[in-house]
Amino acid sequence: MAGITVQDLDVSFPLYHGTARSLRKTMQASLGSRFMQDRRDRVVVQALRDISFTLNPGDRLGLVGGNGAGKTTLLRALAGIYEPVKGSVTVEGNIGTLLDPSLGMNNELTGRENIHLRGMFAGLSKSQIQTVEEDVEAFAGLGSFMDLPVQTYSSGMMVRLSFGLATAIMPDVLLMDEWFMAGDASFRQRARSRLETLVSKADILVLSSHMADVMAEWCNRLIWLDGGKIKMDGPTEDVLEAYLGTPIAPNPEENVLPQPDPAAIVASDE
Repeated sequence: MAGITVQDLDVSFPLYHGTARSLRKTMQASLGSRFMQDRRDRVVVQALRDISFTLNPGDRLGLVGGNGAGKTTLLRALAGIYEPVKGSVTVEGNIGTLLDPSLGMNNELTGRENIHLRGMFAGLSKSQIQTVEEDVEAFAGLGSFMDLPVQTYSSGMMVRLSFGLATAIMPDVLLMDEWFMAGDASFRQRARSRLETLVSKADILVLSSHMADVMAEWCNRLIWLDGGKIKMDGPTEDVLEAYLGTPIAPNPEENVLPQPDPAAIVASDE
């Protein structure tokens, strides 16, 4: 049975040139209490602090907060990309990720070879891999580029291949970041339809997005992250209303989440 348990999670990133006086002063001014030194006297930024929550089958969790709040860091900690400095993350079930278009891709292999590699990693049979390959090829629409190294792809082509592949293998736990709605209007329409099917079948969803209508439609619970800590955790409507500072509008298009402050970006977090 799928499940996620996060207990007292802390994630920090060292700044290897953080001893420079000018950098130290800048970081102290912009990050405040998130700027500290570890036991090895390295300057570190605390990306996540004291994060705890539990998810069970049927849960659809959305993450909101500005840049630097810790959303992407939390998703990557759930995926096993980042290790906790303190606390623990326990995930039961097969994980599917839509975090980074190039995540898990070998740039020297062709698109088709990357599909086969991902299928073998997922433990699929030859016939299952063939089915996935046909599905991804039809969705991505890359034509002859399927047999060229992915390092020759444009960013849009990489998104189409990665998205098609990530959504072709059904996971128990689905982790999604903002980039999943990148691309042109035609791609977004096809992607959303494909995602809705995937979301409906996954046991657990964890989603980070600035689109309030997506959150309201897909999530039954939200966590509002601020400064690497949980500011609010509760039903989607309640948290969205608090985060937006206004009641949820009947028209989903009017529910636009505040755009983050680029100056607040911390440790490559989104």
